[in-house]
Amino acid sequence: MPPETKAVELVWQGGLRFHGGATDGPALLIDADNVVAPGPMHALLLAAAACSASDVVIILQKMRVALAALRMEAAGVRREEEPRRYVAMHFVYHITGTGVDETKVRRAIDLSLAKYCSVMHSLAPDIAVSYDVRLA
Repeated sequence: MPPETKAVELVWQGGLRFHGGATDGPALLIDADNVVAPGPMHALLLAAAACSASDVVIILQKMRVALAALRMEAAGVRREEEPRRYVAMHFVYHITGTGVDETKVRRAIDLSLAKYCSVMHSLAPDIAVSYDVRLA
């Protein structure tokens, strides 16, 4: 099977606003001033959270957990000097459902972060990643 190639298109909208997305799909607005839309660093943090959340949903479904809700909080710590990249990320997973227990949830999160989340694996390997779980 040939490797998958992803492609996006980005169009400047004036100021530091850009509209972009998959060349054959939906688009979103990115605002580097963080005024009318998330900026690039927020978008990166959202991408990491959404990637892991997607994995966790799939893994918990395979564990036969009847997931009712999943909400995540994500925070990233950036370097003070340029480039101001993330050096740490912390995720808080809020999960509700029938059959949800902390052991299964932590296993799903660990699998996501260590093995499956392609966004996390695309980032610098020295980013410190931590998480907490809140079950309802």
